[in-house]
Amino acid sequence: MAGKTDQMKGNAKEATGVLTGNEDLESEGKAERRTGEAKEKVGHAKDKAEELADKAEHKAGELIEKGEDVLHEK
Repeated sequence: MAGKTDQMKGNAKEATGVLTGNEDLESEGKAERRTGEAKEKVGHAKDKAEELADKAEHKAGELIEKGEDVLHEK
């Protein structure tokens, strides 16, 4: 959520800088917007990594159960 907030604040600063001719404020807004975009991408990557780790853990559990079943059959 912080990423979206940074993007919105950055957009506002950037637009204000453009409207007032304040290049420093415009640049600050661009930087803040890009920081927000990066935070959002990191958040998405983290979520995806956690999802993949959960799937791998589930699959490993299934394989262990199958292995135990095979051992008990003999």
